[in-house]
Amino acid sequence: MSSLESLVCSIVPQARHDNHLKDELILHCQEILNSHIGQTVESDIGHLADSIKRHLLHASPNGVSTLRFANLLARLLEQPVLSRKHASLSFLHSLAASPGAPTLSPQALPSLVPPPPSQQSSSVPTPVVSSPSDSLPRGKTQADILREYRSRHGRAHLPELFLLRDTLYLLQGISGKYVSFMSTAEAAPGEQLVFREDSKYVITEPTRKLILCLAEVGHLYKRIDNFIRERDGKPSIGMIEQSLCHHLQNQLTEYYRLIAVLESQMSVSKDVELSSESRDLELKHEETGLTLKRLNVWIQDWRLRMRMMSVCVEGARDTHGGALVNLIRGYADNGDPFVRKFTDQLLEEPFFSMLHKWLFSGELNDPFFEFFVAVDPELAHVQYVQQSASGSLAGDGGFAGLASDSDELSGESREGGLKLWESKFRLQADMLPTFVGGTFGRKIFSTGKSLNFIRYSCHDSDWVVTREKLSNTGGTLKYSDIAGLERSIDAAYQIASRRLFDIFFEKYRLLDHLLALKSYLLLGHGDFIDQLMETLSPSLARPANTLYRHNLTATLETAIRLSSAQNDPPDVLRRLDARMLEYSHGEIGWDVFTLEYKVDAPIDTVLDPEAMVKYLKLFNHLWKIKRIEATLSKSWMRIAGGARTFLRLPDLSYEWHQIRIVMAEMIHFIRQMEAYCQLEVIECSWKILLDFVQKKEGDLDALIEAHRAYLDRMVKKVLLLNSKAGREENLLNQVREVFTTIFQFKEATDDFYNYSLSESARRDAQRDEERGVFTGIRPEPRYAPDTLPHILGRIREYGGMFSEKAQTIVHGLQSHSDLDCRFLGIRLSFSDFYKTKRETTHQKS
Repeated sequence: MSSLESLVCSIVPQARHDNHLKDELILHCQEILNSHIGQTVESDIGHLADSIKRHLLHASPNGVSTLRFANLLARLLEQPVLSRKHASLSFLHSLAASPGAPTLSPQALPSLVPPPPSQQSSSVPTPVVSSPSDSLPRGKTQADILREYRSRHGRAHLPELFLLRDTLYLLQGISGKYVSFMSTAEAAPGEQLVFREDSKYVITEPTRKLILCLAEVGHLYKRIDNFIRERDGKPSIGMIEQSLCHHLQNQLTEYYRLIAVLESQMSVSKDVELSSESRDLELKHEETGLTLKRLNVWIQDWRLRMRMMSVCVEGARDTHGGALVNLIRGYADNGDPFVRKFTDQLLEEPFFSMLHKWLFSGELNDPFFEFFVAVDPELAHVQYVQQSASGSLAGDGGFAGLASDSDELSGESREGGLKLWESKFRLQADMLPTFVGGTFGRKIFSTGKSLNFIRYSCHDSDWVVTREKLSNTGGTLKYSDIAGLERSIDAAYQIASRRLFDIFFEKYRLLDHLLALKSYLLLGHGDFIDQLMETLSPSLARPANTLYRHNLTATLETAIRLSSAQNDPPDVLRRLDARMLEYSHGEIGWDVFTLEYKVDAPIDTVLDPEAMVKYLKLFNHLWKIKRIEATLSKSWMRIAGGARTFLRLPDLSYEWHQIRIVMAEMIHFIRQMEAYCQLEVIECSWKILLDFVQKKEGDLDALIEAHRAYLDRMVKKVLLLNSKAGREENLLNQVREVFTTIFQFKEATDDFYNYSLSESARRDAQRDEERGVFTGIRPEPRYAPDTLPHILGRIREYGGMFSEKAQTIVHGLQSHSDLDCRFLGIRLSFSDFYKTKRETTHQKS
């Protein structure tokens, strides 16, 4: 016994000075050793001894305690009486390592949870030790011994049955009798638990930690339930958020079923008082019913679920719509099957319902603005008013109006089809779900917009057929089948785009209108333009304020009947009109005349007002070129026809030769410009547009963009626009100056022609008089003596000015950024004519 006493004193140094503490420890050790706690298999006592030595070294660095322990351990191992040496050392080591060791008392000893009762092996010898425990009655279990010890020396543990009942309350967000939630005002970072201990019973620290771990699920449940209740009945909550609440409620319903099952596992279903009977019930419950540890196992899966739902709830407070979908989908990359299933269910009801209606019907059902497609409220109900099959174009302009359901339109809504196509719906990139992507998002947007345009703007009578084709694409839109979703989007996009192309090119004959614009406004019908110009020349030479539109319209109809234009479709011819631009004082008809082609809905989506302005610019430029070409041709024919007449004026033959040289240079210049515009620019651009139309690829946006590119290419090349800032219209202005110089040269040449005719007639009369022939007509001199030098000076001035400007234009074209414009410079200066002429001029100077 002295060895056990010495061992106790060496492990617990305070026992040396406190005899009462030493006696209590020795008595407690004897009780434990006699109760046969632990296993009969001898464990590694060497490892335990090393742990005790490390503990003693830490407590006493001088090593004295360690040496004493080694001595006592050797003496303990030599004792044959003690058969459970490892258990004794382990027990003493646990007493020394406990936080209450410095002030150790029997009341502060750590509680030991006894293992299930086991029969003592008869082969294990019973140590013969003289102790007070020998007087204990035989047949008691370890649990009975420990329970009696706790009843004598301290408070007993609170029965687990009552803690289990409170824990089930906590899982439902309800405070229990012994464990309750702290109020929100008192909890600093988050809700915490409050343990209410009885005066006779205590809740151990491990049990507290276990209950705290289980109460996390109840705390998350309260947060989710509050989120659902806050949004219940709110009119402003979105459909996706409603779906989130719906699925959260479904999950909580399953959670309620689990709680009901767990409650049914409890062996006692009514409250009982803390008594000896409750202890018996607790023992029975531990053996057959639910325990805290078993409850922790049952609730483990729901802990993960509640955490996921709580994260969704916290993120959903400040987001909605597609942003909320992206937020939830961001948590789906952790591989949790529950998260994937939860996300699938969340997305497939509200979001995919809106997606299905938009993709297959062109309908936007988004009352809470959650979809990634938004509608302009001012244009939401705007539609086109279609003309009847036998009706004519509405009004003088030939444009069909827009009408809404209320027949009240703002001025903005009357801007045309392009305004309705581009502004009625818009794509919200920030609401676009990440699993859709930018490319498919634009396809979805274009598909729904095309279907909406087909139904409400084009009034397609075959809409049912188109809808049936879309339904037969096998399009079951599911988030879980992204590949199938992409195939459905592609198929719907192709069907809607192809149908819209067919409507524009078959029903509304868009290609005929494009060809008509090319033929009339871009002067493609050569005989029509020649006939129109010849017929209008007398009228357009007069002042602009003397012209009347009805006369111009009658002349236009005459030119149509006298040319191949009469074979064009009637719908095309009735859209063609002649009108005058706004004019100022001093302008003549040539300056203000223009042709106009009127378009109505829905083809004005492609042929929008901005495009028609570009067509008018091209027409005015090409009309000037055509006018100059016709004027020079007539002048050349008159000069060539009057050459025989002017043979009688040998002193003027050199001037006429110079005039013919300059005029040939002008004709070459203007015809090369005309050929460049018609062949190199218009025809090549038309070929590119026609190839796109025949392929029927892309959507209406692609068609609009192709037509814009077609127009922009022609405007840039025909008007010789430069891409450098500040130099865009330099060449165009120089060409216009050349046109003015050509007209001035033509006027001077006409004056010289008239002078030559007058002078030829005067000289013929004079020769007749010299021969004695009197005709009775004696022409009077019409011109002053200085008239001829003045006319010849004008001719030389304008001829030289033309050559200089032509050289400047050729030089500017050689450094142009566009290759076609450079090639025009080569055509204008064939065999380096202007370069050689420029060098010759410099040498003479």
